[in-house]
Amino acid sequence: MTEQTKATVQREFGANAAAYVTSVPHAKGASLERLLALTAPQPDWAVLDIATGAGHTAFLFAPHVRQVWATDITPEMLDQVRQHAPARGLSNLIIELADAEQLPYADNTFDLVTCRIAPHHFDAPELFVCEARRVLKPGGLLAVVDNIVPDGVAGDYVNAFEKLRDPSHVRCLSIEAWQALFMQHNLSIEHAETLYKRMEFTAWAARHDANVQRYLLAMLRQATGDAAEFLRPEIDDAPQTFRLWEGIIIGRRVG
Repeated sequence: MTEQTKATVQREFGANAAAYVTSVPHAKGASLERLLALTAPQPDWAVLDIATGAGHTAFLFAPHVRQVWATDITPEMLDQVRQHAPARGLSNLIIELADAEQLPYADNTFDLVTCRIAPHHFDAPELFVCEARRVLKPGGLLAVVDNIVPDGVAGDYVNAFEKLRDPSHVRCLSIEAWQALFMQHNLSIEHAETLYKRMEFTAWAARHDANVQRYLLAMLRQATGDAAEFLRPEIDDAPQTFRLWEGIIIGRRVG
């Protein structure tokens, strides 16, 4: 991750850290429980959660495994994890600063690496996948959940829409691009699926003033073709909503 991108991510997430504790897509999204079901964690596992944010994925897995490393590049987010972990009675959580594209861990360390709703903030998702594979034990699992976009011009439009709302957004990939990336790094695809989430516009855009919100609404109104089909805006009546999609990709380290 470049220093410029890292600084932008830290600024945006640092300023909004507390909001991610209760953010519905992060705290209660359907993909959270799907991750647990699809990976079937075991009591002796060591798990690394990359870009943990407010710690929702780390909190979910901790009761099922030996140890979880909850990592992020934003100190304020890790402060939220430290603040909320004690109430959950978790004694097997290690909370550390770590860059997803340059992990400070030895080869062949973890049984499972998770990363949920974060890679669209990475400059080089291919470096993240390479690093995740490196720290996995042979046969270990990489489980990624992230917002996805359609291929082509429609994907560019959705990425521009997301970037206007969040300057730390770099780009979302398509589900096909994620699968190709896994295979390029000798991760066999165990599972891939997509699921959509309806977003309530007012909450989603709340960090911005009325002027920026008008631009975001204009982009929803002006979406055409595959972008309109992907976003499915319903903004003529309250509550104003639109649709985003997540991809879930589970890969197993080969060799």
